[in-house]
Formats: sequence, C-alpha cells, structure tokens
Amino acid sequence: MVSISFLNPLSSEGKDIVRELGSFDGISHDIPELRSIITHNPSQEIMDDDEIPSNYLELALKRMEWYIKKKNDREFNSRRYTFLSDYAINKYDVISFYLLCQAIGVKFGPNSRETRVMVESQGDLIHERLGKLAAAEGRQMVDESLQMLLADDRVHWTFFEELLSSRKIRLTDLVLDQGELILDQEDFLERFGPKIKQRNPMSMYQLLIGDELKELIMVKLIMQETEDYIKQVHEKARIMVEPNPILLELAEQVAEVLSEPMQSYGYVSGGGSGGPMKAGPLNPLAFPPCVKKALEGIKSGGRNDAIVLFMTPFVSYARLYPDVFRMNITKRVSDQDPNLEMTENEVLPLIYEAAQRCVPPLFDDQPQEKVNINAKLGFGMHSSLKLEHEGETTWYTPMSCEKIKLHLPHLCKPDNVCKKIGNPLSYYNRMIWEVRNIEKENPDTVPTSETVNTDTGDSGAEEGISNNKSNDNKDGEA
Repeated sequence: MVSISFLNPLSSEGKDIVRELGSFDGISHDIPELRSIITHNPSQEIMDDDEIPSNYLELALKRMEWYIKKKNDREFNSRRYTFLSDYAINKYDVISFYLLCQAIGVKFGPNSRETRVMVESQGDLIHERLGKLAAAEGRQMVDESLQMLLADDRVHWTFFEELLSSRKIRLTDLVLDQGELILDQEDFLERFGPKIKQRNPMSMYQLLIGDELKELIMVKLIMQETEDYIKQVHEKARIMVEPNPILLELAEQVAEVLSEPMQSYGYVSGGGSGGPMKAGPLNPLAFPPCVKKALEGIKSGGRNDAIVLFMTPFVSYARLYPDVFRMNITKRVSDQDPNLEMTENEVLPLIYEAAQRCVPPLFDDQPQEKVNINAKLGFGMHSSLKLEHEGETTWYTPMSCEKIKLHLPHLCKPDNVCKKIGNPLSYYNRMIWEVRNIEKENPDTVPTSETVNTDTGDSGAEEGISNNKSNDNKDGEA
C-alpha cells in the first residue's frame, strides 16, 4: 500500500520520515539505493548518466525541472522522469520536498514566483502519481488523505476560506447543504436523494461529486498546506542569525532551473525571420499601423477598448513573450519577468503614454482603467502589481486583426505587411527581424513596410487562433 506521504509530505507520516533523517549532515552525499531504484525502473528512460539524481538535493531539483520542462518544452519526454512516480523513492522524495520548501522560504518568501512554482508543481505531481495507481487504490488514497486534511466529518464552507481567497478553488466547485460540505456518498443520498426527481440519485452523486471533486479538494488542500509551510519557514528565517548555506545554495539552483525557459524553448536568438523570437526591448519601428495609431492617442470613441483590451496585451506580449503564438504555451507575466521590473518600467509607461494622449486623457475621467489594465496583465482588480495577486485574472493575448476590424475599425489602416498576417503581434515579430537587418546594413535608414521584404510566407503559428478564442467572451469586459 502506498503511503499517504507520497501524496502529502506534510502528513504525519511525512514528518516522521524527516525526523528520522535528523539533520543536514550528509544531505549532499550520494545515495546508491536511490540511483539503483531509478536505473532499475523498466519504464525509466535514461539518455545520460548525469540525468540520474544521486542525492536529496539533486532529486529536489529534478522535481522542479520536471514541472518546468513539462510546462514549457514542446518536446518534453515524460519517461525521463518516470522515477518521480515510483513509490520506491518515497522517503527520499519527502526529504527533497522539505528541502525545496525550506530553501524557497528562506531565500524568496511566500509571495515569490519560486513559491508559486513549488506549490503548482506539488499539485501536478500529486495528479501524476494518482494517475499511475490502480483506480481502487487511488480512491482509497484520496479518501484517507481527505480524512486527515479535513478537520471534521461536518465541514463548513468557511473551512476553505484560504483556498477560496487564493482562488485555488471556487465556491461553485463545492456541493454544500446549509453551508456544510458534502463529499460522502451516503451523506449525499440521505440529504438530496428524496429531492432528486426523474434522475438516478447515484448518477447525480457521480456527476456532482464522485472521484473528481474529492481529488480536486485533496490536491488543493495539500497545495495550500505547502504554501503555508513555506510562509512559516520564511517567518522563522527572518529571526535566524544566518540561514543554512545548503539551503541558500539550493535556492540559487532552483532560481537557475526556473530561468531556463528564458534561455531555452524558443527564447534564444534565431537566425532569420522564421526563427524563434527573443524577448527584448520594444522597437517602435516594428510596430504595426494600428499600434502606432493607438500610441498617437484615441481622439474619438473607443478609448477604453483601445488602451485596455488592445494596447495592454500587445505591448506586454511584444516585450515579454513575443513567441506566445508559436509556443502556444500559457504563461504568466512573472514567468518572463520575475521581479516585474520590465513590466513596471517599460510596459506600463508605454500604455500610460498612449492613454494620456487620448482626448480627453483616459485616466483623467476614468482612473479605474488603471486597475483594468492590471487585470488584463493577470494581476486581478488591484491598483498595483503584486505577485501575490497574480493569477486572479488571465494575462490576455493580443487581439486578432479580425477583432480589431470589428471592435476598433478606426485603428485598422493596413499596409502591405498586414495583408499577410492575422495578428498585430505576428506583424511585430516579422518586422523586428527586418528592422534589425536593415539597421545593421544601413544605420541611417528608417525601415517602413515599403522597405521590408514582405514575401516571407505565413508563420505557422499564425496568429494564435486557439489563444484568441479564449478571449472571445472577454473583449467587452472592463
């Protein structure tokens, strides 16, 4: 039987494993048994001996590496990380979990990008491990975990206050009766069975609750406990004379792993117009006509949509994640700008400049639009950008040309390049290569669409149809 600690290292069983370890002595020493478990797993694919973690610290980094690559690498090979779902590594995995939480808590704190990635990776790993178990065993593990996580058989919805406030779970996800959470099948049938007409009560239970809701609640509770533990570590670290150097070194290595998407997976300089785009300073010479027109200021109707729904996504993605449509991987602003420095110093000033040039200036009579801009960047309805609010809303992808024609026709004055693309961001990506090449050849030439070779063919990602579909119902929101 798999131990609860394999899903929840913060359980009493997990804490017992940590107590058995005792201290940091030997934490970086090689563990032959760990290597043996991994190499003898018949499902494990090993391309290089260096891929095999040899100690607790290396296993901790592999946990983070797995999540980052799974999220960012289109060529991700899950078989290279099969060992993470092998129960035989449980006692080593529990220690690596605590090392990660302590390193992140000491160095970065609870509101950091590192904490968010750690919490999210733990949630994903639980789902991964449950998926490898037999159905009956998985259900038993979930039920036992919930018994430990929930304070009582009768749980009021207010028990989930932290989960609800952090938006890890929504109130509409829960099945409640007089404010009490209903998860047990017998309890559901007793309370709702007589009220259900023309439907099978058992079928309704499976539809509304079943295994899916139980697993969701269990995973989210463990994620919240993980976040709370990192916060506790951080608060204790503030009164420590000097953190353990092993934790500080591990924290630096975690930061390196998290920075990898900016160095790989499409964010290195390419050799031509068809190559991957590098996130870099904005070049106004490569802006499409609609963006240039918006930067001049909107002197008629549509100020709000032009600045909030059009300029905000374009400027932020052009600066931070220009390859979003090619990569087709959802990210947050902090994945590209961990300290929000580029967003604060380059993205927002350009948006605010366009807003100020509107007639009348947008913020003069509608200052609340600054909050809406933050919301479109993914930071919720708040007056300032804070990592703790990130994820409350979605980082909008740029409007397609079709939507601009429909909603902001006064901005759409197409040139020769526009005829070959379907999104302003694709225009920018195409022109930026040409602008750089022309600037290198003749620094005195100011590139325009007439001096650029526009016959480069369509860019395959053309214009992120799937991403823009996700915004179909959002373009009219404040």
